[in-house]
Amino acid sequence: MKMANSLRGEVLNLYKNLLYLGRDYPKGADYFKRRLKNVFLKNKDVKNPEKIKELIAQGEFVMKELEALYFLRKYRAMKQRYYSDTNKTT
Repeated sequence: MKMANSLRGEVLNLYKNLLYLGRDYPKGADYFKRRLKNVFLKNKDVKNPEKIKELIAQGEFVMKELEALYFLRKYRAMKQRYYSDTNKTT
């Protein structure tokens, strides 16, 4: 039972972190929140600790992908602002 409680905390922490990252999702925060909730509800009956750990690892991968997406978007915006295209004619 102690194992399940520690995994429950990890799952809740993952959900909160993904929810926080979803605020800036390109299709909108509401879209992301709905999808996130559906995925977590779909897997709510999983009891096997190994399967839960696997799902947590998958969620952490998604978190890293979202962070990469946001960094890339930020980089592109900064690049457009601060570096002019040398092929432009003025």
